Amino acid sequence: MLYVMGTNKLKIVNDPVYGLISIDNELIFDIIEHPLFQRQRRIKQLGLSYLVHPGAMHTRFQHALGATHLMRNALDVLDHKGFNIDEKDRESALIAILLHDLGHGPFSHTLESSFFSNVSHEQISEEFMKIIDRDFQGKLGGGISVFNDTHPCRLLHKLVSSQLDMDRLDYLNRDSFFTGVSDGVIGSARIIQMLTCHNDEPVIEAKGIYSIEKFLIARRLMYWQVYLHKTVVAAEEMLKAIIQRAKELVAMGVDIFASPALKFFLKNVVTEGLIHVEFDGVTPLEHFARLDDSDIICAIKVWRDSDDYILSRLCTRLIDRRLFKIEVSNNEIPDERIEQIKNEIIRSNTVPAQFADRFVIKGSLYNKAYSRHHNEAIKILQKDGKIKDIATASDISNVSTLSKPVIKSFVCYAT
Repeated sequence: MLYVMGTNKLKIVNDPVYGLISIDNELIFDIIEHPLFQRQRRIKQLGLSYLVHPGAMHTRFQHALGATHLMRNALDVLDHKGFNIDEKDRESALIAILLHDLGHGPFSHTLESSFFSNVSHEQISEEFMKIIDRDFQGKLGGGISVFNDTHPCRLLHKLVSSQLDMDRLDYLNRDSFFTGVSDGVIGSARIIQMLTCHNDEPVIEAKGIYSIEKFLIARRLMYWQVYLHKTVVAAEEMLKAIIQRAKELVAMGVDIFASPALKFFLKNVVTEGLIHVEFDGVTPLEHFARLDDSDIICAIKVWRDSDDYILSRLCTRLIDRRLFKIEVSNNEIPDERIEQIKNEIIRSNTVPAQFADRFVIKGSLYNKAYSRHHNEAIKILQKDGKIKDIATASDISNVSTLSKPVIKSFVCYAT
């Protein structure tokens, strides 16, 4: 809820994670009021995680405000420590973090590859930033350069996008708060207080090393308990299968219900080169700006009555939360097991034999909590002035282990 402070555009927001946070810049307020930013109110931060964690109903809008609050705190700490960041650069950093997730589509990461081909949400974010920049007569140029790492001060980009950025600090605490998974709680305030700068990069003072260890362990646990929770994965695979089936039906000439924005993406494969090309006077980017969670949910509720067995059954099961069963393995799931599952589905009359393939989905899960690549490493400023990678500075073996990727296979299927 916004509370007006006088007659100007300076506001405070009552945030459930941080309490009262300030919007003390009029340009930032105007950007928040822009329709492209307001769209984030209609996009859930954690996709379908609310089917497992009922409280996970928070949005990209909330996360963007939270990350901006942390960025302001980080800039204040750096300024206090003598790293003078002028007001223009400060504003640019706040704009970049405020808009960093603008390009997410319905249910965030779940459908990221369902509407564009080989186009990331970061690319769409930058395109949306350019639209807002035009609406504000070029006032976002500095923020865009911080976002895409062309700004002279690389420190600012690292605070937006790195292994220890304001994005991660906010989403771990926020996602932990709304899911109730306490393992994700991190000491973001202390981490920010321990922040300093070395060679135009953010580093952490040695006395903050334990907070960083907890941050990395919390990130790993949140991936397994929330982001890659097996039931969430099953639900998300069902949602992807629904969109894929709808696309197939449209390609076969079937006229199915969908909002104009959704129907466009069901009909067309959009690559990077087509983002700005007009289709009947409207570009894919404009269609995407009109697309959010409500388009998908409304369509699924209608599609459950579709004449197509596959689409109808998938939609009915997802809406009623009769999710696929999922098996996760540390090893590749053999083809023999996949065939066994299909035969079991056919024998039990779960679905007709000719559709069995469509109700078995195979895939893999990837979790790497920390990368030791030199340009990405979290660096610790030792008391003797030397810089060390957290993996070597830490005295617990867990941190080094976290740099090793864990890959698991899964198969989910109707029962």
